[in-house]
Amino acid sequence: MSDEKTAAAPRSLAEALRARDDASLAALLRSRPDLITPVPTDLTQLATRAGTRASVVRALERLDRFALQTAEALAVAGDPATYEELLGLIAGDAQDPPVAAALPRAVATLREQALVWGGDDRLRLVRTARELLAPSPQHPSPTGLGPTVREATSGMSPGRIQEIVTTAGLPSTHDSVSAVDSLTALFTDRRRMAALLAGAPADSLDVLGRLVWGPPYGQVTPDPAPRLRWLLDRGLLLPTAPGTVVLPREVALHLREGRAHRAPEPVPPAVEPEVAHRPQVVDATAAGQAHTALATVEELLKDWDEGGPNVLRAGGLSVRDLKRTAVALDVSEPVAAFWVELAYAAGLLASDGEADERYAATPAYDEWLERPPAERWALLAETWLTATRTPGLVGGRDAKDRALSALGPGLDRSAAPEVRHRVLTLLAGLPEGGAPSVESVLARLRWERPLRGPQRAPDEDDLRGRLARWTLSEAELLGVTGRGALSAHGRALLGPRPSAKGGVKARSRTTAATPAAPVPTGPEGAGDKLPVHKHHRAPQASRPETEAQPQPRQLQPDPEPGPLSPSEQAVASAAAARLLAPLLPEPLDHVLLQADLTAVAPGPLRRPLADTLGVLADVESKGGATVYRFTPGSVRRALDAGRTASDLHAFLATHSRTPVPQPLAYLIDDVARRHGHLRVGAASAYVRCDDDALLNEILADKRSAGLRLRRLAPTVLATQADPATLLEGLRAMGYAPAAESAEGDVLIARADSHRTPPRTAPEPVPDGPPAPDATLLAAAIRAIRAGDLASTAPRKPTTAQVAGGELPRTSSAETLATMQAAVLTGEALWIGYVNAEGAASQRVIAPIRVEGGFVTAYDHTADEVRTYPLHRVTGVAELADDQI
Repeated sequence: MSDEKTAAAPRSLAEALRARDDASLAALLRSRPDLITPVPTDLTQLATRAGTRASVVRALERLDRFALQTAEALAVAGDPATYEELLGLIAGDAQDPPVAAALPRAVATLREQALVWGGDDRLRLVRTARELLAPSPQHPSPTGLGPTVREATSGMSPGRIQEIVTTAGLPSTHDSVSAVDSLTALFTDRRRMAALLAGAPADSLDVLGRLVWGPPYGQVTPDPAPRLRWLLDRGLLLPTAPGTVVLPREVALHLREGRAHRAPEPVPPAVEPEVAHRPQVVDATAAGQAHTALATVEELLKDWDEGGPNVLRAGGLSVRDLKRTAVALDVSEPVAAFWVELAYAAGLLASDGEADERYAATPAYDEWLERPPAERWALLAETWLTATRTPGLVGGRDAKDRALSALGPGLDRSAAPEVRHRVLTLLAGLPEGGAPSVESVLARLRWERPLRGPQRAPDEDDLRGRLARWTLSEAELLGVTGRGALSAHGRALLGPRPSAKGGVKARSRTTAATPAAPVPTGPEGAGDKLPVHKHHRAPQASRPETEAQPQPRQLQPDPEPGPLSPSEQAVASAAAARLLAPLLPEPLDHVLLQADLTAVAPGPLRRPLADTLGVLADVESKGGATVYRFTPGSVRRALDAGRTASDLHAFLATHSRTPVPQPLAYLIDDVARRHGHLRVGAASAYVRCDDDALLNEILADKRSAGLRLRRLAPTVLATQADPATLLEGLRAMGYAPAAESAEGDVLIARADSHRTPPRTAPEPVPDGPPAPDATLLAAAIRAIRAGDLASTAPRKPTTAQVAGGELPRTSSAETLATMQAAVLTGEALWIGYVNAEGAASQRVIAPIRVEGGFVTAYDHTADEVRTYPLHRVTGVAELADDQI
């Protein structure tokens, strides 16, 4: 490189960040939001934070497989490495064209993430990332490479090193350093290494073949076999500990033809449709599932209207109650857990907070029921898409080997919303009606977020894989997909997505996530220099010609915009509801009454009709048509709710397309005639009746022994049981008592009488700091730039300034005089300032006026006018000319 380029090359990550423009900094902060929590004071602090272990680990975990492979290759390359060296490690001696074409994008990604800095002639992996990815005996490299010759021979005696050099056919040297250099030069020379290995015994080459792709370590006995002795004598295997040998990195790379990885994966696995359905069939199937989903949630909450199962002491639903719920909904237990968790996440059910805590519907449930069906579905779908509650974990064990129960703690997984959104995005990228195989979706997700460390069983420790499987099954249950393909309303749920025919669809976002750093194309690439002035913008680098392939979708991974913001999601949910509404069956206002005391609803019923009929009759069977059965208990339930016999006759006559059968009319009249003849109140409880013969009959009945009734008066019986128990006991005996208040009025028991206090839906657990919006990004970058200006602006020499870049120290008189002079000249000053909390900072200000012990100035660090008490200014110093 020329002297100018050498002088301009950044010497640290902070200098590399300082050379970026605002768009590139915004891309970094958007992709790594933990870097601005809180906002750094300057770019040096930003660089320090970007190199911390926690932040680097988080950034590495969000790299796709090829970008991670590129970082792993840099970790075993020289420090710094050239672009050609990196290309050789990734593409091998054969310079694999697809790998070479994808490498610029991977390097640009690492640069944008501040994991790599420097020009193409001096690529540097940040120190923490190198420590995490470089090979060591305790932490083997994912590349399977071992230590270099220099590292492996660091503890070896000089005499032994000279023996190896001589046996390898090299001239002896006067010191170990030059001997190691000579041996390294041999192992990195392809021609000489080929000649050396040409004379190796076949079984020695077999040993190298077993170690070449890792792990590079092997065990030997004190008296190695001849095939091992041949390798040890020539340094092709080097001892690292008693009984342990290692294959040097340079030897492995020669045997691998220069590749750091056995199988580089520059291209994301394609998600292709396994089955194709007509879009109309997919939408109709999904709409049917959506209707079933609404009916299932309503049935669940209607069953818990008067108080559901008890809350466990540790929180959640017991296994027995989950089984009962599954039986009531006629689904499996995992599916029942999904519906229970969905209703809870949507805020439709919660614990009532009473002493005997139970689950019940919330007031939000009543509001939800009043909405149109499509809007009710949209709320459930939006909740599912954004919730971190993970029903698939129910029945498993947590880290402390405690059982995970439905509605209990420990079910939040912060990655769930991202995985759900990504799975649906992959489905949306297929042609309409296309249903992919589960394995192709999982393979794509593993490429986008590979597991670091040893690969485990796919569904054992790969949480993203399990979340993806659950997403596909839950989306089908909810009606987001139909027959495995994304429906039209499910597609709308993801937000507006511009479509390219035959290609992957990508949702448009106001803040682009493409790398702002120039794409490296070789050692003299555009990534060496960036303009320094914050108002300048780097020109958009052109893409390398090697990336211009006929099928760009296979060379470039789909963009990952991530979940929508709450406002964007609300708009998308409304659009999905509009698309779903015409596909849902129209609610009916009639039923068909039959002579066997049943009523058939040939479709979904309108809300008032469904509510009243649900009280008056019991559901006998469900399906395309719902069958209700009228029983004495169901009719009594309607009378308890405040209906009269004439009301029930009029209701059935109005809503039945067939005449009211005579047996049903007789049933209603018979139950109504006996209803309320007995009155139950609190004594603990009492029964009163004008017919003392009826009370005699109750006392004589053996079934009343458990109630322990006794006569207080000819028309009154009393018991120690509570009124509810007495009511149930008498009803079990075949009577139809009515509860009454302390004033003697009949109490009306409505089905929806029990509600929890107003409860908010559980908040999703965030996956780290939230992504910053455009306003926060702009403010953060402005503050970082201003703080960096204050910390790096040259100052005029002053005896009062403390050496080493500390805050300036001047006396009060000097501070006041310098401030007043700056007001007259309009010059900017560098000040040290200590706030009310005792935190010290340095600032660049332009004083406007000094009065009353305060200085009002334009603060370049904060980019606004501020007023500072003079007694908190530690000192002032003039800036060098032409710095502000």
